Formats: sequence, C-alpha cells, structure tokens
Amino acid sequence: MPSFTFEAVDGKGNKVKKDVDADDRDDAMAKIKGMGLFPTKVKEKESAPAAAAPAAAGKKKGKVLAIGGVSMRALTTFTQQLSTLQDAGLPIVRSLRILEGQLKPSLLKNCLMDVAEDVESGATLSEAMGKHPKAFDRLYVGMIKAGEAGGVLDTILDRLSHFMEKSLRLRKKVVGALIYPVVVTIVAVGILAGIMNFVIPAFQKMFKEVGVSLPVMTEILLAVSDVVQNYWYLIPGIPVVLILMWKGISSTPKGKYVLDKFLLYMPVFGAIIHKSTISRFARTLGTLIASGVPILESLSITREATGNDVIAKAIDDVHASIKEGESIAKPLQESGVFDDMLVNMIDIGEETGELDKMLVKIADNYDDDVDIAVESLTSIIEPILIVGMGGAVGFIVIALFLPLIELIQKL
Repeated sequence: MPSFTFEAVDGKGNKVKKDVDADDRDDAMAKIKGMGLFPTKVKEKESAPAAAAPAAAGKKKGKVLAIGGVSMRALTTFTQQLSTLQDAGLPIVRSLRILEGQLKPSLLKNCLMDVAEDVESGATLSEAMGKHPKAFDRLYVGMIKAGEAGGVLDTILDRLSHFMEKSLRLRKKVVGALIYPVVVTIVAVGILAGIMNFVIPAFQKMFKEVGVSLPVMTEILLAVSDVVQNYWYLIPGIPVVLILMWKGISSTPKGKYVLDKFLLYMPVFGAIIHKSTISRFARTLGTLIASGVPILESLSITREATGNDVIAKAIDDVHASIKEGESIAKPLQESGVFDDMLVNMIDIGEETGELDKMLVKIADNYDDDVDIAVESLTSIIEPILIVGMGGAVGFIVIALFLPLIELIQKL
C-alpha cells in the first residue's frame, strides 16, 4: 500500500507533519480528516527512485515544443469545460487529466500536464497555475486563489468562464469592425498603384510627343506616378516603418501614455476603443470583487488587465484614494476618462454595498454601446471610403483630361 507524507493543522491551529498509508490520495485525505486534522499538503512518498524516473519521463513524454502563447479562445474553452467538470463533482486532478487528454499538442497542453502533476503532489491549483504566466495571467490565478480560499472553486470557474466569454465576444466585434476598412483600403491602394504604374506612363509619353503644356494638377499626378514607378518597392515598407515608429514611441512611459490617450479620443475608432476599454475595466474589477478578491489586489490586477496607461493612471489614483480611506468614484471623476453616468453608478454601488453588481451592469451597458458603435462605424466608413476612392479617381481623370482638352482645342 502506498505511503503518503502530509502536513496538516489540528483544531488548535498547530502544524502536524506525519505519514499515513492509503490506497490513493483521496483515501489519504479521508484518513487525515478522520484524525481530526485539516490537511494542507499531501504527497506520496517515493518508494523506488529508479522506477520513479521512468514514470516521470513517461509523464513528460507527451510534451511538444510550443512557440507563442495560449489563445484567448482556447483558454476560454478550457475554463468552461473545467467549470462543468467541477460542477459535476469530479476531483480537480482528474478534471485536469481529462481536459489535458482532449487537447491537441500545444503550450496549454504542456502547462496542464505540469499543473496536474503539481496539484497531485500537494500544491494548490492557483500555485500550480501561477508557475505558467504565459497560459494563466495574474487575473486568472487571482480568481482561482479566491475560489480556493472561499471553497467555491466551481462557482468562481463558472464566473470566470462567463467573464472570458464576454471579453472574447467584445474583442471579436472590435476586430470585425476594423477588418472591413483595412481590406477595402488595401484593395484601393492596390488599384491606385496599378493606375500609377501602368496607365499614367502611357499618357505621359503621349504628352511629351505632342509637346502640350501641362496644368499643375497633371504635373502633380505625373510626379506621383514617377515616384510609384521608381520607388514601388518602398510602398510595402511604409506600414512597417509606421509600426516600428509606434513601437519606438510606446517603448517610453511618456510616449505610451500619449499614444494610449490618442487611441481613446482618435476620430472614428476612438469611441469603440474608449468604450471597450472601460467595459473591460468595469467587468474585470466587478468579477474580482464578486469573487472575494480584496479591493486593493483587485485594482492592481485590473490595472494590468486594461492595457491602457490612461486608465491605469486613473486606477492608481483610485488605489491611493482607498488607502487613505476615501471613495472610488472621486478619483475616477477627476481623471476625465470616465463619464458622469459611470461615476454615479459606482458611487451608488459603494453606498449600497453592491459595487460588484453595479460594475458588471456598467460593463453590460458599455458592451451594448460598443455594439451600436460598431454598427454605426460600418455604416459610416463605407461611404467615407467610397467618397475617398471616388475623389482619388476623379483627380486622376481630371488631371489627365485637362491636357487632352487643350490639345483638342489646338487641333
């Protein structure tokens, strides 16, 4: 029969460390509790080191080389499945093993193998997940830790899965709103580049042959055409240069703050980014508070989850305000980023003691606003792109036909 080494606490709070023989870990836990002790760590003793090495190697055998991180979709699906298994009453190690077996070779599968082994060795789920920040961020680990402390891991997992599902849905809507204008812009630039490279040179040759005087518009058009013909290979590099400039500026704290503020208030897309960022702030903070995470720790985790330095600065002010015994609403209002409706709802939530519910309700309202903004954006961008493309083509046509009209008049 296997032997287990355990650490426990007795009724007086004294630490106890002993060995117990049991069929498996669950049996060991039952025997320890039967002694009137509360186990904190249970680990099977290694009886044969030589045999243990192949077994460990067998566990690691399923690992593959994984590059990159874990997608939000994969983590959301895993969380939903783990929540269902925990709600059904399965032991956490068995649940992890089941989900690990269902996954294709990936970084998440590798992480779950390690997490299952650590939990089987006596570590808590939050401790085991905390070793893999590429898969489980601080927000995720913090909520799991709160669920373990309160004995409501199944409830927390369900709440976390809903939170991630809504965040994923919101991200899809924002990305979906950006795909259409980007694709249309790329196609339009390609068409214009083709005109500049193949159509304009034919007219330019004809104008030189007849010796007609060229108006300013035509001179500009021909100059642009020459640039495109001679330096076409630089055009794909323009977005690369812009991206490098953006990264260079955002690498400094002041530059990152300026760019983040620009994103919140930029024309057309700013409203969507602003509302989605505030929605993420409210939903993250509300979910953490509802899960039992202390308010100061919740604010620290939320600060990292927002991804925007302007919002992060406002959260820092809230953190300092709470430390001094003041409210959340006042520093949010002074930041100028949050509108009066949000500040008032948070103020009411603080007064009634239902801040978590109020924050989730705020997030739902902002999600609805993002839906409307995305639909409005699609309807606004289409005519803007059509007018822009039409204006470019119109400029080309007028610039080419002005010399032709002059030539016809001479004839």
